[in-house]
Amino acid sequence: MNTYGIEKLGIIAPKAVYRNLTPAQLTEAALRRGEGTLSKTGALVVTTGKYTGRSPKDKFIVDSEGVHNEIAWGKVNRPISREKFNAIKEKMCAYLQGREVFIFDGFAGADKTYTKKFRVINELASQNMFIHQLLIRPTAEELANYGEADYTIICAPGFKCVPEIDGTNSEACIAIDYEAHMIIIAGSQYSGEIKKSVFSTMNYVMTKANVLPMHCSANMDPETHETAVFFGLSGTGKTTLSADPARKLIGDDEHGWSPDGVFNFEGGCYAKCIDLSPEKEPDIYNAIKFGALLENVVMDPETKEIDFCDGSLTENTRVGYPVDYINNSQIPGVGGIPKVVIFLTADAFGVLPPISRLDKNAAMYHFVTGFTSKLAGTERGITEPQPTFSTLFGEPFMPMDPSVYAEMLGAKLDKYGTKVYLVNTGWAGGSAADGAKRMKLAYTRAMVTAALNGSFDSVEFKHHDVFNVDYPVSCPNVPDEKLDARGMWADKAAYDAQANKLAQMFVENFASKYPNMPKEIVNAGPKPIK
Repeated sequence: MNTYGIEKLGIIAPKAVYRNLTPAQLTEAALRRGEGTLSKTGALVVTTGKYTGRSPKDKFIVDSEGVHNEIAWGKVNRPISREKFNAIKEKMCAYLQGREVFIFDGFAGADKTYTKKFRVINELASQNMFIHQLLIRPTAEELANYGEADYTIICAPGFKCVPEIDGTNSEACIAIDYEAHMIIIAGSQYSGEIKKSVFSTMNYVMTKANVLPMHCSANMDPETHETAVFFGLSGTGKTTLSADPARKLIGDDEHGWSPDGVFNFEGGCYAKCIDLSPEKEPDIYNAIKFGALLENVVMDPETKEIDFCDGSLTENTRVGYPVDYINNSQIPGVGGIPKVVIFLTADAFGVLPPISRLDKNAAMYHFVTGFTSKLAGTERGITEPQPTFSTLFGEPFMPMDPSVYAEMLGAKLDKYGTKVYLVNTGWAGGSAADGAKRMKLAYTRAMVTAALNGSFDSVEFKHHDVFNVDYPVSCPNVPDEKLDARGMWADKAAYDAQANKLAQMFVENFASKYPNMPKEIVNAGPKPIK
């Protein structure tokens, strides 16, 4: 039996070892092993047990001498000793003895100058299919000449850590040893942990190559190759707005910005499915077919139809599929230097301008801040929106100090003259708590189009004193009054109070999290009026 060298890791005497099986073969294996069932459209449907999302409290980085001074240690980047890491890894390898093992050897980074080779070793055929579809798949020639991987991931959801012995917080452990080029994922079947472990690795190593790693989507004009990137947290419209039928989709989530342009880290997409419909998201809806992996959706056992509105297992229902399931995808996922950067926020307070222009310092401020807001939950007594500040629009995946990434962005904006806009896809004319409605998607799309095609270059802008940004007074296909955040509120005093309240939240968050940021960046942020 060919073991493809896994005995070097300590995985001895496996029952069988499979390398780079096709999606069809992996689907067959998953069905044979009882890991899932097929939907009406042929997608593989699985449930992931108690872990239906990422588990940030179970994520660790090995605190080794070589990386200690580079990591931004804290609540996000928790240290684990190499001894504890190796002990868990050895037990995971022993656990895999006598079991079927599935290997995927693939790539992260569509620009071959910066490509990294990842070997992913899975206990589950379904998870191996997921990462097969999410990373960049090698050709037969590339696989034959693959050689040694740059990084290895061992993923065994069936292995449960013992916190008292292993030094973990639960039975799950997601840990990266940057120096040893090794990642372990134990106890969780949520496939997003594999994807984001690759991302977290790239977010460290790419900085060494003068590549800015970005949690963003990207698209480009098919004729001019003019490229745009879209930063945004969940629910802000990152996937929706970058899926423009008039533009090529480079990727929906993880990219690098090199001296040559933007490139996708991945070869697939991992989209949310809750409330999915062919009207709202036709590209994603049509990608749910054979070769796609659905997680934690509810399916009728007789008809095999999916109820995308059923969030009883989790609101975080997901589908993974290769990017070429999207009709207008750019293969390979490489574009030019971004001419426009869009920061997306869904402001439930209803006070940020629908679109505003940012200078370099303001761009660095909002990049570091990573603001959006969410609606109040079902907790008794919570009746107003809750602010969410996620550093760099991807705090859980950024191992280094935020200033490293912010300075890289600032340098690139300076060098290339890239324009930056902050787009509020959230509520207008009032707060979400007051029953206001979100800005119409058609208007937001028109604003983004104007930003991309240069329509704002000849338009008058006004300054918003509280948020310290400039916003346009007109935009093609958008009523002028829809560009004035304050003007849309019937009660101007209520707007002023809410705007100052949110601005103060910005100030307090920035002062708390980034006390050492340069003054010019601090001064570019909101300025509440006392």
